[in-house]
Amino acid sequence: MKTNDMQVSGLEGVVAAHTALSGVDGEAGELTIAGFPLEELAPNASFEEVIFLLWNGRLPDAAELATLRASLGVQRALPEITLHLLRELAPLRLPTMDALRIAAGTLGIDAGEDGPMGEALAIAARFPTIVAAYWRLINGEEPVAPRHDLGHAADYLRMLSGTEPDASRVRALETYLNTVVDHGLNASTFTARIITSTDSDLVSTVVGAVGALKGPLHGGAPGPALDMVFEIGSADRAESYLREKLARGERLMGFGHRVYKVRDPRADVLAEAAERLFRDGGDMALYELAKHVERTALELLEEAKPGRRLQTNVEFYTALLLHGLGLPADLFTPTFAVGRVVGWIAHAFEQRRTGRLIRPQSVYTGRNDMRWISTASR
Repeated sequence: MKTNDMQVSGLEGVVAAHTALSGVDGEAGELTIAGFPLEELAPNASFEEVIFLLWNGRLPDAAELATLRASLGVQRALPEITLHLLRELAPLRLPTMDALRIAAGTLGIDAGEDGPMGEALAIAARFPTIVAAYWRLINGEEPVAPRHDLGHAADYLRMLSGTEPDASRVRALETYLNTVVDHGLNASTFTARIITSTDSDLVSTVVGAVGALKGPLHGGAPGPALDMVFEIGSADRAESYLREKLARGERLMGFGHRVYKVRDPRADVLAEAAERLFRDGGDMALYELAKHVERTALELLEEAKPGRRLQTNVEFYTALLLHGLGLPADLFTPTFAVGRVVGWIAHAFEQRRTGRLIRPQSVYTGRNDMRWISTASR
């Protein structure tokens, strides 16, 4: 049997699932979330509305939205054993993604008491609490208890900083969470569907997905994209800096994507959100520098690698937006997980409905002429 090695090693072009949750069109540069163009949904919806949409296939009415928001608020408090574990982990100063993976495994202690939807609500509600509590602990501060009356994004920012955020910062984070909530059959989502297909529990599903997201080839590296802007420092240095980087054969972080062959639509949404955030904050200097770096990088990439279509990806404006919200680079991927866990759960629900175990084939490439020799004869 002749097989394309690239398809075997990376499943390029192989359809492994049918989903109504998100559609990625890399050639057109389009992302659809449960029927909505990303550009329409992300800047306008609350994160709770997007949760309801992905888990129910439609937007909630006012009463349903209020119920969901209240349920998330109630569930946001961590079980005592989870908080105790985070306190024990803090002196080890593990990366936050490691702490999230470990602590998420404890959520099954009480998360399944109210059935699949109750389990889903508890997991999604507690991800931001885990991240915020651990971050404060490793920085010598006590965790801030969640508040039931705040929305998901607002309470996450408050639990991190200890201060209730203003509306512009909440809107910026909600736009980000909505933007990264789901993105086709990426590595972590595929992992979630595989685990679910074995009829395993939802906690195991999200723990496995966190493990996949933790890998830098999937979770990405938004931090270096912003580091590059800081290293450039001023617009007049952008061209020389980027030319030198390309001459050394180095990658320009925040540009190019395995799927998108034109501009990543998530970059457009986050660019607009970052512009609003920095304008509301009264200081556009960093945003304007980032835009100049982006324009220069795109020109030089086309010059150096014509036809490669290396456009701005989601990492570039993720870094700028989350930095504008006051988040350090070490929290970029954990914050991504706070949004993406909702998509993992939605895919788990969808996979369960198929009732089908995911079991792809492999192509054997080893020898077939080996013969057994006893230990004494070797």
